[in-house]
Amino acid sequence: MTTFSELPLSSALQQKLEAAQFTNLTPIQEGAIPPALEGRDVIGTAQTGTGKTLAFLIPLIETLQREPASHTTALVLLPTRELAMQVHEQYEQLRARSMPKAALVIGGVSEKGQIQSLRAGSELVIATPGRLQDLMNRKFADLRHVTILVLDEADRMLDMGFLPAIRRILSVLPAKRQTLCFSATMEQSVAGLVNDYMRDPIRVALGSVLKPAESVQLRAYEVRPGEKLDVLRQLLYAEKGQTLIFARTKRGAERLAKDLVRDGFNAGVIHGDRSQSQRNAALSGFQEGRYQVLVATDVASRGLHVDEVAHVINYDLPKMAEDFIHRVGRTGRAGLQGQASSLVAGAEVIELRHIERTLKLKIERKQFDTSAPGRPMRVVQNTLASRTLTALPGEVFA
Repeated sequence: MTTFSELPLSSALQQKLEAAQFTNLTPIQEGAIPPALEGRDVIGTAQTGTGKTLAFLIPLIETLQREPASHTTALVLLPTRELAMQVHEQYEQLRARSMPKAALVIGGVSEKGQIQSLRAGSELVIATPGRLQDLMNRKFADLRHVTILVLDEADRMLDMGFLPAIRRILSVLPAKRQTLCFSATMEQSVAGLVNDYMRDPIRVALGSVLKPAESVQLRAYEVRPGEKLDVLRQLLYAEKGQTLIFARTKRGAERLAKDLVRDGFNAGVIHGDRSQSQRNAALSGFQEGRYQVLVATDVASRGLHVDEVAHVINYDLPKMAEDFIHRVGRTGRAGLQGQASSLVAGAEVIELRHIERTLKLKIERKQFDTSAPGRPMRVVQNTLASRTLTALPGEVFA
């Protein structure tokens, strides 16, 4: 089974998939959708950008079409507002006209419309755990009839400290339900959720979830601390497609975006201190091509679904090695080739080495010629050969 047309789906959903130009199943979709359609619990782990959203939305929509109700019967929990909004948008694209709209329950925006949707008995609720728990505690959300639960980006939700909220929410759900859990990693905390809340799940695990996709070319540029911005400019001048730049702090992202705008780049910025309307505007501007560059903190490392990001640049390295995978996973999606570059200066060279050891990666090193003031910098040396990694005791490089 390699195409959506081979799945036992209703004609209405097949027509929507065809209209959206979804033709071929990705491996995670091929492995997860059939057992989910049968009502089985499914735990799916795969690299970011492999199509996990459709892997749970398709069986969810099919179930809602088959079993309409006047109360909430399906719940999708996600870690970030941006990811929740994109799942909501994908649902709206695929639902039949006869199906009700989903309730989008997220923080950072007015709760009035969300409360109205919940009181009206929306069959599907797409939510972040914090806001949903708040509304549930205030008796605005009735989750006693949920028959299908989706936990998307489960590891990220736990990393963000949502475990108490998730357990509180799940405590009021019926024990007899279908649970679909999708995660980029299968850490111990995620395994605990699986053991506590899932019934004999089908495990769909594809490839290494702690390695970038093969379609992504990894590079690192070693620079002096004062040269980072100059090297970044040169990379942006050379890139024709859209570029996503990661900074470590909110203040650093804001400052960098202002510097790039001053230099003439169409740049947006997204981080946790921006209002929801500002975050929405930056994301839609990037998705629609009005921004060539989007500067972001790790709030976007998993919350962005933009299929045609040509280049991801780590202006600052992430704190956690695993976040490096999620950042570079924003490019090379949907079968396209992508580039991921890291700018490292001073002690960051050691941090990059730690990332390589932890993830068992070999990242190509490059350097820029900065000796001619006023002239464009150029790559003068590929230093990968001189930096062959030596395995530490117990390490095996792929």
